[in-house]
Amino acid sequence: MKIKKLIAQNREIISYLIVGLLTTLVSLSTYFICTHTFLNPENAFEIQIANLISWFFSVTFAYITNRIFVFKSQSKNYIKEIFSFFTSRMATLLMDMGIMFFIVTLMHYNDGVGKLISQVVVIVANYVLSKVFVFKGENKK
Repeated sequence: MKIKKLIAQNREIISYLIVGLLTTLVSLSTYFICTHTFLNPENAFEIQIANLISWFFSVTFAYITNRIFVFKSQSKNYIKEIFSFFTSRMATLLMDMGIMFFIVTLMHYNDGVGKLISQVVVIVANYVLSKVFVFKGENKK
């Protein structure tokens, strides 16, 4: 009984984490499909193209699933909502790059540790930006 209540009280956050895991799978799958079919992972330029394609597909997937399952948006203004979502994700992409630059390049820490730290910050920032700026309360089911 207490577990059901706890899950119900935290439905949005639990849904966000599940969608985040699925978004990560979309991102990784897209990246590896690109680098194992038509882009060369040994070419620095092509690896960035694969990363951008992966980012685009994962953010598109994240928008759709966050809209439907996490924030239950009813907004009719799709263009504004999509623009806000992609803009906020671009901001956290830049944040991710900045954190990695600081931790790995300037501080000389391990890139795996840097990526873990960065991802925690980015996940929290993505949730806050989505809740506050993209999927505002007045557009929920």
